[in-house]
This record gives sequence, structure tokens and C-alpha cells, in this order.
Amino acid sequence: MEYVDVPGIVRDRLEDRRYQAQAAKACIGSDTLVILPTALGKTSIALRVAAHVLNKGKKVLMMAPTKPLVDQHEGFFSSFLDGYSVVLLNGSMTPDKRAEVISQGDFVISTPQCIANDLESGRYDLSPFGLVIYDEAHKAVGGYAYVDVASRVLPGTISMGMTASPGSDLKKVEEICDNLSLTDIFVRTEEDPDVSPYVHDTYVNRICVNMPKDLLDISAILKKLLDEYFGELLAMRLVVNPNWPASTKHLLSIGQSLQSRLARGERTKTIFRGLTVQSICIKLLKAIDYAETQGMSVLRSYLGRIEADAEGEGGSRADRELVALPKYQEMRRITLESPVEHPKVSRIMGLVSKVLDGSADSKIIVFTQYRETCDVISEKLAKVDGARVCKLIGQSNGGQKQKEQIGTLSDFREGRYNVVVSTSVGEEGLDITSANAVIFYEPVPSEIRTIQRRGRTGRKNDGEVYVLIAAGTLDEVTEQASRRKEQQMRDGLELLRRDLAKKRGLPRGQTDLFGF
Repeated sequence: MEYVDVPGIVRDRLEDRRYQAQAAKACIGSDTLVILPTALGKTSIALRVAAHVLNKGKKVLMMAPTKPLVDQHEGFFSSFLDGYSVVLLNGSMTPDKRAEVISQGDFVISTPQCIANDLESGRYDLSPFGLVIYDEAHKAVGGYAYVDVASRVLPGTISMGMTASPGSDLKKVEEICDNLSLTDIFVRTEEDPDVSPYVHDTYVNRICVNMPKDLLDISAILKKLLDEYFGELLAMRLVVNPNWPASTKHLLSIGQSLQSRLARGERTKTIFRGLTVQSICIKLLKAIDYAETQGMSVLRSYLGRIEADAEGEGGSRADRELVALPKYQEMRRITLESPVEHPKVSRIMGLVSKVLDGSADSKIIVFTQYRETCDVISEKLAKVDGARVCKLIGQSNGGQKQKEQIGTLSDFREGRYNVVVSTSVGEEGLDITSANAVIFYEPVPSEIRTIQRRGRTGRKNDGEVYVLIAAGTLDEVTEQASRRKEQQMRDGLELLRRDLAKKRGLPRGQTDLFGF
């Protein structure tokens, strides 16, 4: 194995990979968005570029969305940078302390919110920095702090974005590049010849389960109610487009339209009734989603919250009307009397048992969309022989604080746990050590999240991915949407790369210098 021999990087530590060298060259030559599959060394590319800038006497600023990611980067760059100091900024420091730390450090790592706030208040500026790195650069849209920081980067400073998946919406990718002033794209996939030798095989297994009768009956009742209420919106001519289905996106558009009309002073019976009906439709769609893709326990919990709101003083008209419906009462009786859980739960128990039986040292990550499902799965998997189960959830609404998340990941990495059940907090960026298997409790519609989840295995050895799909339900629609968006992303990136090359005015063929 050959190692990188560059001043500023510890000798005989960093493997020299051709595609990483090409990516670093691209970033040094122009402001570049690096798109590379998970576990193929985006941080190693950033290290090469950082060493180049540090050796020229300029500082480096690297930002990441979360504190666990910031801490992870601190460990990596402290280990690999030779002769340069790596410092962290965080929100618990006073602004004056952060300014002092920046003045002392060579390589500064922070969440973007800290930097944006300090720049806004004039505590310091970015003049000492020759390189600004945006990890998980796909977040640089709308009002995210990356956008504010990028607007304050001085001319002559290299900007570098990193992501495994920028998304299928070409306009959004263009927005990311515009917001971060990136003029080039370096992209590699697992199939590229200079990358494939470093890629472990990931086998994606689609597992279809059949819905039990009780959940099918519940879904049928909820869908009938949805048809009736959406039909009322149609009759009132409040839908955005009569040809669009009663999807969450469509109903949110209807709600926005109604709120706009209300704000303009249109206070009619139609508007107020429309808002009530639109709210009921949203609740019914959510209940259908829970019934079809999550299971009875999660559905019961959701319906319980609706009923508690309906009985409370601040309960909405929509809640009270919904729970009083005879069809709702019929559906609710089934949820209370039925002993069944979603068949996905027993299938996951079988998969975990199979993987652990195959090797006692195996590690497994189970992803699920909802925290309630996370609780159910964790409780069930704790009964599987050999399974040492932990949960990884977000901070909101009494969840895990970042310190707890870091501790959970550390315990999983060191083998104290061998199964982690995670919500979306575990999808992105965090260095969850290579898992032998990743299980999707449900497919997710976002191609970004799908790629991030899948990338949690096959990092250091071959891995298995299992995607559970309830036949004839929203799961199938979601899976198809994710697959379509992922292909659109791959096709769109090539078109955007060519457009950016034209804007830079490069001669035909010169883009090969930048890794294409």
C-alpha cells in the first residue's frame, strides 16, 4: 500500500488513492462540490486540500451540521495533521472565547450556527482563512447557516462542499452551488473504475410482507373517510388541481391557499369549513401511513393523541368532528381489540436473529421513520437471543442529548451493543462503524436519506441491506419514488457539471483534469 507523502500530513498513515488525489486537485483549482459515496474518504480529500492551504500559511475552517459530527472531524484531523493545531468552537463558549480560539488555531471546526452568529455580531471575519469546507453541503439551501457564512467568505478563499447525495432536484443542486459559490463538481460512483477497488459489495434485499386482516380493515375505513372528506373539498372547489390525488403535498398546498385567503380578509363559511376538512384529511393520511407502514402500536398512540386533543379545552374542531364519526369509532374499536402487530416487526426479529447466528461479532443498524416505532422495535429485539439493543434518537421532545448520542455510538462501535435502532439522526455523516447489515423498517421517499442509510454498511466489509415493504401500501409508492429520484440525481449531476464547465469557459475536454 502506498501512502500520501505531503507536508502537513502524518507520514505512512493516509492511503494514497488516485480518485482522492484528483478530487483534491479539483478543489485546489476551483471551488468544488465533491460528491462521493459514503465511506470513500471525503474527509481524506478535505485533509489533502487543507494541508495544501495550511502549508501556504492560511487557516482552514471546516463546518459540520451537528456537534457529534464536529467531534468526529476533530478526532480525524487531530490524528492526521502534522504540525498544525486543530481547535473546536461550540455554542457553550462565550463569543469572546470563540474569537480567542480562532486566533490561536490553524484548523478550526465548528457548527455553522456558531460561525454565522459570530460573523453577524462582528466578533471576527474570515480573512485569515484560505479554505472553507462545508460538510453535508446539501443542507446549503433556504435559510440554513451555511448560506449566511458563505456570503461572508472573501475573494481568493477556496470553498469546498462535500456530500454523498445532493438530491435529484437539479435546481436545488444549482442553488447549493450558487449559495456556496461553487463553480465545479467532482463526482464519483461505486462503478467508476478508480473507485470500485475500494468498494465493498452491498447487497440490497427487498422483503415484501402481507398485511394482516385487522390492519387492512383499518386502512380501508380510513381511506373511505379520506375519500369522503376530499370529495367535500372538491365540491367546494378548494383543491389546487382536481386531477391530483389526496396526497400530503396537495393538502398542504390547499391549506396554504386557504390561509392566504383568510389573511386577505376572506372570512367566509367556505374558508373556515375548508380549513377544518383539510385538517381532517391530513390526520387521516397520517393514520393511513401509520396503519400501513408502522403498525398497531404506533397507530394507537397517534389516535390517542388526537382523542386527547379533542377532549381538551384547546381541541380543534377537526379533532372533535373526526373522533365523533361512526366510522372512526368502528376503526378505533379494531385497534383496541386487535392483538396483531405489523408483520414487519416479526420479520425484523427473524433477520436480526439470522445475522447474529451467522456471526456473533455482527453489528446491525435498524432504521425507522418514527420514534414510536423505534420504541416498539427496540423492545421486541431485546428478546432476540444474543441481541444487545440500544436506541439512537434525536434531541427534540425529550429525546437524546448530543452527549447521549455520542455515548450510544461509542458503545455500539466498541461492541457493548450490537444492534442499534435509529431514527433519521443516524442517517447522516456520523461515523457509525461498519455494520454487517442495515434494515429499513420502511422505505423513505428521499433519495438523499436512502443513500445515507444504505451507506451505513459495506464500509469495511461486504454488507447486507434489507428493505421491508408492506404489499399494496404506501411503502410501494415510496420505494418507487426513491428509486426514481436516485436515478434522476445521477443523470442530473452530469448535466449540471457540463453547464458549470461551460460557465467557467473551459475548453472542450479540459474537465478531465477535474476528475471526469
